[in-house]
Amino acid sequence: MTELEKKGIYACTLPMPGFDNPSSPEWVNEIKRYVEQDTNDEIYLVGHSLGSTSILRYLENSDKMFKISGAVLVSTPTEKTVKKNLDGFFEHQFDFESIKSNCKSFSIIHGDNDTHVSINQGINLAKALETFLIVIPNGGHLSGQEGWYSLPQCLEALMKLLQT
Repeated sequence: MTELEKKGIYACTLPMPGFDNPSSPEWVNEIKRYVEQDTNDEIYLVGHSLGSTSILRYLENSDKMFKISGAVLVSTPTEKTVKKNLDGFFEHQFDFESIKSNCKSFSIIHGDNDTHVSINQGINLAKALETFLIVIPNGGHLSGQEGWYSLPQCLEALMKLLQT
């Protein structure tokens, strides 16, 4: 049982298509498909790395009639990287005004020594979204490959968003 289920909160993990060759439009459509099934619930989104980038693109282009209640974004790339197959995620600058208009609150989490996504991207994202940044010392990219199989700071950030 997950920590959220223990608190009576329904949560699900989205199976993002084409994980080995990610496509921004496919990932954004997958988020849209799940989110827009039920507009009566409060919806909070949590993403890691390109999943977070996809959440930002979803919020940027959302035409829904309700706001997402909150989003926790972990190790979020906001700039093009050297990997060519990720270019579709960064075709244009983010429209942070549109993103903020479609989500009530944000929390940003980033490792201070992330070799995939610089800490400056986390700092700039927090400034753009007018929210706080949680920095994890020696966190790296905060992935299982780097020994992170749980991230209590993420649960804590989500619980704070649920209370606002």
